[in-house]
Amino acid sequence: MKTFIIAEAGVNHNGHIDIAKKLVDIAADAGADAIKFQTFKAEKIVTTTASCANYQIKNTKRAESQFDMLKKLELSIDGHKELLSYCLGKNITFMSTPFDENSADMLNDFGMNIFKIPSGEITNMPLIKHIAKKNKSIILSTGMSYLGEIEKAINWINEEWEKINIKPQLSLLHCVSNYPAKVEDTNLLAMKTMENAFGLTVGYSDHTMGIEVPIAAVAIGAKIIEKHFTIDRKMEGPDHKASLEPYELEAMIKAIRNIEKAMGNGIKRPVKNEENIKKVARRSLVAAKNIKAGAVVSLDDIQIKRPGEGISPEYIEVIINRKARADIKKDSLFKWDDFLE
Repeated sequence: MKTFIIAEAGVNHNGHIDIAKKLVDIAADAGADAIKFQTFKAEKIVTTTASCANYQIKNTKRAESQFDMLKKLELSIDGHKELLSYCLGKNITFMSTPFDENSADMLNDFGMNIFKIPSGEITNMPLIKHIAKKNKSIILSTGMSYLGEIEKAINWINEEWEKINIKPQLSLLHCVSNYPAKVEDTNLLAMKTMENAFGLTVGYSDHTMGIEVPIAAVAIGAKIIEKHFTIDRKMEGPDHKASLEPYELEAMIKAIRNIEKAMGNGIKRPVKNEENIKKVARRSLVAAKNIKAGAVVSLDDIQIKRPGEGISPEYIEVIINRKARADIKKDSLFKWDDFLE
């Protein structure tokens, strides 16, 4: 199964459509399957006095409220339409995370087919149920969550789907909600715990620096990878410093595609390109000296040497005490017709 790679633009457009389009270009050129933004109205998701997270204050170097910061990062309805059209032209899937019900309605009206529920909303039952009613695939991110909280959110989604007798795709993303997250906090095996607990497709939303961890996640079974990226980490804004730059995004996607090829089908067998090496690297039973016709072959008459085109060493006991049919020259590979029955 091909890994679904989401290039997370988030709010790294800084509220400007021209920057957002450049991010689409970067994601498409890097080979991402989708690019994801964030859709919200600041007044619907945060109080006017709520403080920013420590990493946001550090990255923006501003002592502003969360409301003021988010207000500058909103995209207009027309901006969303423009981005959706631009993504279609670039042959990359448009996604955006809704943080309120009106935003979810707007994205649904635009025809968005995959809804992402962010980690911070995993206890927001009204929003989760509202999104579930859209009859669209859902990716649920699980940062900051216990297994029991994840189970509740899954149940809310399934309850709504059962009411309207639908069963779209539901996937889970393991996530550590720090920006950046420490490698030692990553706990990638939690993906397998969720997979075993819920029987759902699992993936990984990465906030570590670098590209090693999401690559490792694919190697142990992640079917979805989400990773923040930016045009330049030096840009102003809350998320740029914990994001990949374009060349890193491209390198990550290339590595993931190589990992997919390397996983194979699990059947242990030689591949076609090993056949020539097998002849060179393996050994055969070889005459250690000149052997006369009719002589009985002993262990002292045998050496084990390359190439592996003769009788395999595993049959050494079979040819001991056999009689030579004709003269056998020193250092020649034994053949089965060298011996009398």
